[in-house]
Amino acid sequence: MNAPFLDIHGLPGHLIRRLNQIAVAQFMEKMAAIEVDLTPVQFSALCAIQSHPGIDQASIAGLIAYDRATLGKVIDRLEAKQMVTRQVSPQDRRAREVTLTQLGERLLQQVHPVVTAAQTEILSGLTTEEQQQLILLLQKTILAGNELSRAPQRGL
Repeated sequence: MNAPFLDIHGLPGHLIRRLNQIAVAQFMEKMAAIEVDLTPVQFSALCAIQSHPGIDQASIAGLIAYDRATLGKVIDRLEAKQMVTRQVSPQDRRAREVTLTQLGERLLQQVHPVVTAAQTEILSGLTTEEQQQLILLLQKTILAGNELSRAPQRGL
């Protein structure tokens, strides 16, 4: 007996995965155009660190909704690129505080307008009003499902 036909092109999970593919491709294309070696997750981590200087790695993971083990590798790469520094926290010897270097600050200044412009292109098929509505609906959906994630967002 055959399973009933299921058109994946109307499923939210499939559509969200495709939109993520488009968003990552746009981000990587824009970074390549300005000759910057930076991934979307590295960018998110840098933004979290900029907003919270001296933040520990676990808190960065919570802010950007990324699993802690993988985030450690992201921070390793950012440290190797001299974008961040880490030091043992004086309050908790198990925690490592992360701060942006001057190079990291300059990189964020350089890529900020590029990333902002790319967001419009990701949603280019929508009017400005539709873009705003989609963002609100995505935020609402994410908030409702946050605890279902393997890496829930924390600290906001």
